[in-house]
Amino acid sequence: MEEEAMLKVEEENDDEEDEEEEEKLKQNHTINSIIMEELVGRLGNGDLKEKIEAAMAVRKLVRKSNSKSSKSVVRSRLASAGVIDPLVSMLQPSFPLSAREPALLALLNLAVRNQRNKIRIVTSGAIPPLLELLKFQHGNLKELAAAAILTLSSAAPNKPTIAASGVAPLLVRVLCSGSVQGRVDAVTALYNLSTCEEDPKLVLAPEAVPPLIDLLKECKKYSKFAEKTTALLEILSNSDEGRIAITNVDGGILTLVETVEDGSLVSTAHAVGALLSLCQSSRDKYRELILREGAIPGLLRLTAEGTPEAQDRARILLDLLRESPPQNRLTSSVLERIVYNFVTRHGSKKYGA
Repeated sequence: MEEEAMLKVEEENDDEEDEEEEEKLKQNHTINSIIMEELVGRLGNGDLKEKIEAAMAVRKLVRKSNSKSSKSVVRSRLASAGVIDPLVSMLQPSFPLSAREPALLALLNLAVRNQRNKIRIVTSGAIPPLLELLKFQHGNLKELAAAAILTLSSAAPNKPTIAASGVAPLLVRVLCSGSVQGRVDAVTALYNLSTCEEDPKLVLAPEAVPPLIDLLKECKKYSKFAEKTTALLEILSNSDEGRIAITNVDGGILTLVETVEDGSLVSTAHAVGALLSLCQSSRDKYRELILREGAIPGLLRLTAEGTPEAQDRARILLDLLRESPPQNRLTSSVLERIVYNFVTRHGSKKYGA
């Protein structure tokens, strides 16, 4: 999984290819076109051994480039030469695992930091065979497939196709039983799909809750990863099954309360959203559970320091947590006075007051 980790680092801050890319392609002569043509020929028409060797050569050509700009040129030229279609064909179940793994590694190397290649890979039909690999018991291949879904789903045009493929339950399986890296990849892939603006909207099974809570416990609450994890937990809090799972898992509500206290602006908004969803679904059932975990200080602070959406959610939740009936709302002036007194007394944990 070392190569997968290296690809993750390279994938960070992935944006659309620079418009200067075409000019770079014209000026760059480090890769002989004849070599590329030979690779395409071997991938398309060679025997099994030749196909495997060619897939490994594609991966090697990208990896041996000694700078990000040269890697980008290599990726684009290889794709333009026509290597993607035959590599995707090698992912099919009709090929042995000894061929599918090098093909998948080659495609991963082609996709990183290259939006155009990500889209080409999906339009070439890579998602169905990747789903088959996610069903497989072979741990390494399954987690490589999860890494591929993560990478491909970071391109917005790919999200509807991937979301509609039925991949979410398979990613939840990886989330529940994979290695730490596999679980992290599954979370990020699911988060990418949750941001798809088109239907179908992401639906998560309640089995995702325990590993998500465990990962949230272990990570820094203000990290980007915590933001993705809490976003998924907020989605889960919108169903009865998800709310029950959050309540039943050890430290579920407490972990959300801690995120309200220590999270970033984004993760606190998602965490308070999940807590609010619980309390709004059944005040009698969840009010005491949330109060028991000491939610009030973090919520009071959030009404002063959170995003506008988080502030509104915190105010509504504070109202629901009061002993008096929820229809007797706190007025804005009363709440502002409570918050002012609280912050004056305890200081601002996030901003160092």
